[in-house]
Amino acid sequence: MLPDSSIEINQEVTTNSIRRVLVVDDSRLQRRILVASLKKWGFEVVEAESGEAAMEICESDPPDLILSDWMMPGMNGLEFCRAFRTKSQDNYSYFILLTSKSEKNEVAQGLDAGADDFLTKPVSSDELRARISAGERILRMQRELSEKNRIVSDTLDELQRVYDAIDKDLIQARKIQESLVPELSRDFGSSTVSLLLKPCGHIGGDLVGMFSPGVNRIGFYSVDVSGHGITSAMMTARLGGYLSSTYFDQNVGMEKRFNRFYALRQPEEVASLLNARLIADTGIEEYFTMAYCIVDLRSGVLKMVQAGHPHPLLIRKDGSTEFIGKGGVPVGLVPDITYSQEDVVMEKGDRLLLYSDGFTEARLENGEMLEAEGLVELIGKCNAEQTGQEFLDDLYWNLTQVMSSQYGLEDDVSATLFEYEGP
Repeated sequence: MLPDSSIEINQEVTTNSIRRVLVVDDSRLQRRILVASLKKWGFEVVEAESGEAAMEICESDPPDLILSDWMMPGMNGLEFCRAFRTKSQDNYSYFILLTSKSEKNEVAQGLDAGADDFLTKPVSSDELRARISAGERILRMQRELSEKNRIVSDTLDELQRVYDAIDKDLIQARKIQESLVPELSRDFGSSTVSLLLKPCGHIGGDLVGMFSPGVNRIGFYSVDVSGHGITSAMMTARLGGYLSSTYFDQNVGMEKRFNRFYALRQPEEVASLLNARLIADTGIEEYFTMAYCIVDLRSGVLKMVQAGHPHPLLIRKDGSTEFIGKGGVPVGLVPDITYSQEDVVMEKGDRLLLYSDGFTEARLENGEMLEAEGLVELIGKCNAEQTGQEFLDDLYWNLTQVMSSQYGLEDDVSATLFEYEGP
């Protein structure tokens, strides 16, 4: 529990700031005169006849106020003041030097040694009381400030403990989220699907994945949940179950036929099913964009649905590029929406890149966004010989080289790369 901001400062701090007074003078008579006045005013008084004796008292129980003569044998008042100030203590003590000295350079010496005020001997009772009252006001303000600083420090300590606990939970949450993408690259015959997932924080709202119910049939996707942080990450965990690569009976992208084998549903049907599930769940305000594809490796026919996600980039074997898709509406935003799919014929050596807007909306040094054209330029900088995971890592590295050093990674960055090499 955080410290209550309405905590009142201890009344002992704000009233009677000076209770215990130490009188230091080698003259017994001078001590008696001062002690008599101080006791009459209700102060607890302690006496010392030398600077050395006064230091011993201060080390065991520091007083609130010190009245010390300047001229004393052995350790004089100036030396005592300087030694006293070097000792660390929780509460500040007000120090008044009693002296017959009034030259400016001597007063400066006293202030430099740590004295707060001066009284010229012989000491006037009225003036002494007035100087003590002034010291009391200063001590009151100083101790109020110390108390407030203590409360602030305690609050910061508690906040740090809370932050450390949250940070520990987020680190564990990231491990759980990483488990949703158990493998970053997988071969399907001679073709390959590779994944890239780079959250901008501990956890993110992007999700990539792939699955296959049998030989020559593949499904893969790129998802970007609205918002950032914990709520988005919880949604990706949920979607990871809906598109599981392990538990086919839970995967909405598959359906069991004849109680014998699983088949891939059409992408437009998958988008509609996911949309219906999110709309049906009251209280959920998040939605997500998605590009979801299935491909028959025997024919190279790829079917894709684009639900508000950035346009996938088709990279032909000859190096030419083409953005495909018709846009579409994000999933979970509008009820009873109809999704349409697009068919593309892949040739041997072609690649298809699905990516989140963390790429195209990355901010450059000039403040502008990378945009789709910039993404094509980044791909052109990648080593032509690189494939799979190496290609995606190189693409991400190129992004970090052009994005703004001031803003850094402001959004999650993810991608799914499908490389077709025939059946």
